[in-house]
Amino acid sequence: MKKTWSVLETQNKLRRGSRTASLNDIISINDLRDKDERGILNEEEKTALSNYESYRIKKLGCAADDEDFHSRYRLLQVLANLSPWQEFLHKKYKV
Repeated sequence: MKKTWSVLETQNKLRRGSRTASLNDIISINDLRDKDERGILNEEEKTALSNYESYRIKKLGCAADDEDFHSRYRLLQVLANLSPWQEFLHKKYKV
């Protein structure tokens, strides 16, 4: 639940930072995946995508059982869909 709260806090910060920002304006990891298929990522975007993928594998690999795995998987999907890709440049996502 703590990480879900972090996603919501990030979105609130974005909204406060720009009165015109909306969730539709956020470029997510999943958006970068689509962009990567076209081969047009810059180095910073590649780093964020790589960090997310490594973090995802690490977190799913630590699952204690099927229920824990599915819970982690859902949370990671939320992060990939709703978090700005810049979030994954932070040190805590580097594996």
